[in-house]
Order: sequence, then structure tokens, then C-alpha cells
Amino acid sequence: MNRLLCHCRGWLGPQTKPGRLLGQPGVHLCRRRLLQGVPFPVRGYRSLRGVYGYRPEQPRPFSLPEDVIQRRAEESNIFRFISAYREFGHLKADVNPLQPNDRLVPELEPELYGLSADKTYKIKSLITGYDEPCTLEQLRDILQEQYCGHIGVEFSYLPTLEEREWFATAFETINKEALSTEERTSLAGDLLRSQAFDNFLATKFQSVKRYGGEGAESLVIFFTETFKKLAQDGVEQAVLAMAHRGRLNLLTGVLQYPPVVMFQKMKGLPEFPPDVEFTGDVLSHLVSSVDLEMGEQALHVTMLPNPSHLEAVNPVACGKTRARQRSLGEGCYSSDVSSQHADKVVCIQVHGDAALAGQGVMQETLALSNAPNFTIGGALHVSINNQVGYTTPGERTRSSTYCTDIAKMCGMPVIHVNGDDPEAVVRAARLSVQYQRKFRRDVFVDLTCWRRWGHNELDNPWFTNPLMYSNIDSRRSVPDTYADALVTEGVLTREVAVKVVADHLSFLAEQFKQVDSYIPKAPHLEKQWSGFVQAPSAVEVWDTGVDISLLKYLGAKSVYVPEEFNVHKQLKKSHIDTRLHKLNEGHGLDWATGEALAMASLLHQGFNIRISGQDVGRGTFSHRHCMLVDQVTDEMYIPLNHMSEEQACCLEVVNSILSEEAVLGFEYGMSVESPNTLCIWEAQFGDFYNGAQIMIDTFVSSGERKWLTQSGLVMVLPHGYDGAGPDHSSCHIERFLQNCDSSEISPDGEDVNWCIVNPTTPAQYFHLLRRQVLRNYRKPLIVAGPKSILRLSAASSSIEDMATGTHFLPVIGDKDVNPDNVKKVIFVSGKHYYALVNERKARGITDTAIIRLEGLCPFPTNEINSELLKYKKAKKFVWSQEEHYNMGAWVFVRPRFENLCSTKLQYIGRDVLGVTAVGVGLVHKQEIQDIMHKTFSV
Repeated sequence: MNRLLCHCRGWLGPQTKPGRLLGQPGVHLCRRRLLQGVPFPVRGYRSLRGVYGYRPEQPRPFSLPEDVIQRRAEESNIFRFISAYREFGHLKADVNPLQPNDRLVPELEPELYGLSADKTYKIKSLITGYDEPCTLEQLRDILQEQYCGHIGVEFSYLPTLEEREWFATAFETINKEALSTEERTSLAGDLLRSQAFDNFLATKFQSVKRYGGEGAESLVIFFTETFKKLAQDGVEQAVLAMAHRGRLNLLTGVLQYPPVVMFQKMKGLPEFPPDVEFTGDVLSHLVSSVDLEMGEQALHVTMLPNPSHLEAVNPVACGKTRARQRSLGEGCYSSDVSSQHADKVVCIQVHGDAALAGQGVMQETLALSNAPNFTIGGALHVSINNQVGYTTPGERTRSSTYCTDIAKMCGMPVIHVNGDDPEAVVRAARLSVQYQRKFRRDVFVDLTCWRRWGHNELDNPWFTNPLMYSNIDSRRSVPDTYADALVTEGVLTREVAVKVVADHLSFLAEQFKQVDSYIPKAPHLEKQWSGFVQAPSAVEVWDTGVDISLLKYLGAKSVYVPEEFNVHKQLKKSHIDTRLHKLNEGHGLDWATGEALAMASLLHQGFNIRISGQDVGRGTFSHRHCMLVDQVTDEMYIPLNHMSEEQACCLEVVNSILSEEAVLGFEYGMSVESPNTLCIWEAQFGDFYNGAQIMIDTFVSSGERKWLTQSGLVMVLPHGYDGAGPDHSSCHIERFLQNCDSSEISPDGEDVNWCIVNPTTPAQYFHLLRRQVLRNYRKPLIVAGPKSILRLSAASSSIEDMATGTHFLPVIGDKDVNPDNVKKVIFVSGKHYYALVNERKARGITDTAIIRLEGLCPFPTNEINSELLKYKKAKKFVWSQEEHYNMGAWVFVRPRFENLCSTKLQYIGRDVLGVTAVGVGLVHKQEIQDIMHKTFSV
């Protein structure tokens, strides 16, 4: 059905698999709430039939025992005093290894609560683990030890009473737990190996920036404990977003990354074999995907590749996590109502302190944490708090008290821990995991530590932080200090400590010897990517058409609603009835219908679809309406998810938060995890994509070249000069063209870094969406989408244009003129074509052909040359565009026409401008008239 038309290798898309429609289990709960009038959660949808990708949270009944309430009433002043430590104790906690905490915290003074030093107080049921009466001094010592030691906690703002009560009890329990001799010995070994690794690199690669973990070695302890506890709770996979600091140490020390590959990279050798196309990336972006044996349990850990743009990888990790949860059928993707997100897959994010506080993408990412269709069941966060950002002292890198204060935005608990106390770090890890597993919400660990060197090992930190580094230079390392303490206690012998280091150095030395002979591997097309290939260097054409009778059936299903569903009367007429009428006639199909037919046919073939963006259910221009709303009950209904009883695949409609960067990163993460899901991100207006520019530059456009990570993400960017002003006209297609690796001197193949198109008909868009997942390789697709032509009758398609045997046309020729009479050929891209056709008709011109470039990258050299051969008498060749000279496709197409098509084009369009479009209506209209006059009079 969907086969490769050029190049004789054929490929069939996956067939529909029998199964039940997912998302149904939420039906009964929702119906009961509607009938009983129970309030719905603030974040959510009303739906009797279930909204794929979302299930409302079931209420968690909670109440305090009567005896506890009674005790708090009887000892109200004591309870207020205890509560003050729970709320403000972190301000007095000894969590900074570089300086003592001498802060005055008046909220912790007992006089505020009417307490007397000469009385005995009953504290049973008021603080965990203490039942005997005590004096005020004794109570204060207890609270100081619990809340003002090497761990400080912030949890008083958590959104529910249950969470606050649980957190206090859990912390007061865990904080008193003693580690076993075996655990302490293991900690010492991990720390010493971590230090040995950094020392080895410092010796062998003195001129390499490695962003070592010296001063933050306890990070390794955090991960070993976190991985162990997750595995013990049944988690099978962890998706890890990791900062630069300590990354190499974690890779080799915990994630089993072969040191020999790292050493090769440090010597300037590639990390991938020569039989794949890649550019590679820097040392501090290396990754790992490994199965770890955690006692009797196994845990697969995937560390994501990341750019140097701080925190940008975090929403990508969230998206990849959710996609993996979907593939395992977790949470709202499960038919089991008891299933939760993060049952099997957990996201872990590592932040730098200054980046966490300073980068806006983190605010956006946290805002996604509990939004419908984005939740992943809570991520585990750890901030490597060096107390310095690049070279700036920590207190100047933020306005807040802590670098983690952003967590309070969404009511997430924070655990501050002294990085010089490895055992406290273990307890912090245990508490964070327990909270995440219990409530499936994000939790932060603020690992307060220090940085032995500057921003990197070649940087002198004394230039800007002399007092801090005077302190640091006089300090012994955390591994040595901890090992010495265990030796003094008799828990560890000096001989064992020395042997741990010697054995690890011996292992590293052996790996170093293999550098020149080791051949790296490229495991990029395995598991769910098995069967995919890297794109070929030639151009391919895929049959993406569908049987007409099936299209008509699916088209009718795309607007079918149950009889009792109250559709808005305008939509009943303009959306449902009109679509059915045009499908029956077979022509006049608008853009929304073409998209719906593409989606319905892909769902029918066995591909899931996810479309995300602000108000995409309706569409910015009120054209899509793939998610309908009952006008009486507010119930949501997605017709494409109810095409048949046996439907196995679904459309996930994601009306996103008002964010570009984090949402696009999230969708990119979904796409790299799920090659058989069509992932679409639609900008509200094309130029709004620039809020996500970091994601585009560092992931979408370059991810495959750097990391061999393919993505089939579609970016739909509404584009067109309609007099809407500077901020609603252009998707800056010139920027995407500048970022592509299309050649000016040789024909392109499918191996360009991404595809860029400017389609003018619904059928073209239909084929593009289908081709995106029917090919056996993945490339990002940038669509300069329509605005004014969404309902333009001239821009409609017939159902024949989507029939079996049809495909996307990179170039559309002119069938309205006789080639023998043509003296001028106008090339154009996008909706400007329709204005030119109308002008030509109004002027009665018959000797001018108008040819559309629908595809820009890869550049359609062969198709253009085929068109040019038709016009033997043509003497003038024009490029007409509505964009300004320094924008649009002109700068891109000009050298390619000259070098590859032997054709010099004359430019017609707006003059150069530093603003996308004018904001004065009269000027805009005059510009249009000038363009038309010049195009046809030249």
C-alpha cells in the first residue's frame, strides 16, 4: 500500500493490530463524578468516554487520627514550636561545607510560643520516635539534631495535608537511621574510586577540560543509592538528564561506560565507527544506555545526549520518559485504573545551581509536571550546588534564598544536604525516592558542595573568588576525609582503602592501553529503532496515497459524534455537515480535512499520533476541531479515537501550557523515543517558535549528526503576510534554510539534516504527514503552515489527489498555460502563489507560467529542471515572494537555481527590512500592489 516508488526496495507500513482503545478505564470514574456533581480537578478534562493520554486523578482520602488531633490540641504551644522547626529549621541547618551557619532565625526561639525552660513537656505523637516527656532544652536539642543538622528540608508548602504529614514522619524516621558497616564500606569504596578516576584523568590529560567531580564526589553516592532504591521498588528504567559537572565520573563509575572510549575522545578520536555519518560532540556530552544489576533487581539507565545550553535537556528527558511510559502502557496509557505514571519508568534530572535558578526553561519544565498529557509521575531532581555559577559567587547568581526555590512554584519539596557528609547524602536520596514513589510528584535534592577547580580544570578560580578558594585549597577531599574517619572507627582498614584505589587505577591503565586498537560501536538503530536506516544520499519518492473508499469512510468517522453529544450549532454546519458533503462529492476538501484524513489513515494503519501546542484541539484559526466540546456538559470528545471497536492506536491531543521551549523539547523527547508515533508540534503563530530556538538549534536540527539520534518531529509554523504586523506574519523560513545542510553545488539527497516545506494544498500536507512515518528513516519536518488559505476554495484538494499511487510533489507545475506560449516563468513558494494567480487572471496574461516550490530542503533540483525543459521560449525567470529580500527563501534558492539549474532569477518582493513586517495596514497593501506590479511588468 505505502511503498517506495523510486529505488526498487519496497516497504509496507505496519498493519492494524487488534486491541481495545486505550484510555477507557477513566470512563466510570468520570461518569460517576458527572452524575453526582463531584468537582473535577483544576487540571483536566471532562469526558465520559476518556481522553487518550489523560486520566483524572482519583481523590486520596486522608485524615489525621483522633488521638493525634487531641494531643496537638492539648499541647498546642509545643506543637507550634515543633512545626516551626519543620518549617524554618532548614534556615539554620548545617548544609554548607564551606562555612558554618550563623544565621539568626527568630521563628525558632521558644519564647515566641509561650514555652518555659523549667517545665516538662509531653511530646508523644508530636514528633516521630519520641514518647517520653522532656524539658524544653531536651526538646530543642532533639529538633536541632533533626532539622538543623547536615540535612535541611522544606516541605511546609506542600499542597496537601497528607504530603506534609508524611514528609515530616518520613524525614524524622530516615534521619535517625544508622547505616550498616557494609553500607559505609561500600560508600568509601565508591568515593575513593571516583577520586582515583579524576586523578587519573588529571595525570593523563592535563590540557583537557573534563568538568571533574572533585568536591562533589558525593553525587556518585546519591546515584548508587537512588538506583538501588528505585530498583527495589519495581522501577525498571530510569531516564537521566545530566549536567556537565561530574558527568564523566558518573559514566565510568556507575553507568559502565567503557573508559577506553572516553580516552579515545580525549585524544581527539571519534566516539562512533567510520561506517556511519556523524559529526560527534564534545567530551562532556557523552552518553550511556546500560542495564545495571542492583542486587536481585535490574535497572536500565539511559543518560541522554545534551547540548551545552544549560538545562535544555530536561524537558527532552521528560518527553522521552513519557513516551517510554506509553510504550509500556503506564498510567493513563494503561487499561488498569490502578496503574500510575512512573510505575516502571522514572526521570532523573541533574542541575547546576546557577543554571537551575537562572534558566527559564526550568520554570517551563516544572510547569509541565502536573499538566494533562505531560505528567510523568514526578521526576527526581538533584542540584550540584557548587556555590558558584561559572565564575560568579552563588549569592550573585539569583534573587532567591536557595538555588532550588523554583521548586516552590509547583509545591515540590526540597532536601538540602551537606555534600561533605556522604551518609547524609544517602539519607537524602532515600527520602527523595520514598516521596516520589509515594506521591508521584517531583522532589529536589540540593547537594551543597564545592568545586575544587574553576569552571574547568584550565580555569583559575582565584581571579574572582579568592576567599572561597583559599578555603577550598586548604581542605582535604571528601573521599579521603570519609575513608580516614572509617579507618579511625575501625570500620575500614588502610590496606583495603589503598587496594580499592590501586585496583581502580590498574583497571583504568589497562583501558588506556587499548585506546589505539579499540573500535567504537554505534548502537543507534536497536530496540524500537530496529529496522530503520540512516537516510540515503539520493532522493526517494514514497507512495503515500490511500484507497478512496477507505478515505471516505475515515473522513466520515473524523466528524462522527454520539447522538447525545451537543455539538455547537455552528460547528455542526460548517465543520461536520460541510466535511461530509465535500467527502461525498470528492472535491473541495479543505486543510483540516486533509489533515484529518492523514491522521485517520495512519491510526488505521497502526501508528499513534500526538499533536501538541497551544489550543491545537480547536486550532489557532478555529479550523481543526479534532477535539470537540459538548456545549451543555463541557465533555471532551475526540472522534478519531472512536473510529472502530477494534481500534488499537490513538490520537493524543495536547492543548499545551503557554510555553514554546519546554513543550517543543518535550515533544522532541517523545519523538526520539517513539519512531512509530507521528509527533507534531504546532506553534500558535509561526514566529512564536523563536521562544524555542535553543531546542531547534541544539536538538532538532543537529541531533542526528551529533549523536545519531533520529527524530521524526513535525513542526507546523503558520506563515504568511496578511497584514497582521511584525509578530504574526513570518515563521522566518530563512533561518531554517540557513540551518540546513543542503548543498549549493550538488543535488541533495534524503540525508539532509531536516526537511523544509511550504505546501499550498491539503493533499500536499496529507502526503507529508503520512510520509513522515511510512519511511524507514526519520527526519524532522519543518512546515511553513497556512493561515489565510486554510479555508480558501482555490487551495482545496480533491480526494483523487490523495488516492493510491499519489505522493508529495516537491514542485507543482502550471497546467493553466500552454508551455509553447510562455515567455516568462515565475517561481514562487507558499500561499503567495494564489495572489499571483489571481493577478495574472485579472490582467488577462497568458504567456506567463507560475511554478510552485512546495519542497525547499532537500532542494528539488530534478523536478525544477524537468519543469524548465517545458518552456523553450521563456526568456525571463523570476522569483516572486511576499517576504522581504533578506527573508523568505530567496537567498537560499538563488545560488541553487544558478548552480544546479543553470537559471538566473530576478528577485521580486519586498525590500530589505530589519522587521519581519510593517504594522501599518495602508503600507502593507501598497507593498502588495508593488510586488504584483513588478512581478508582471518586469
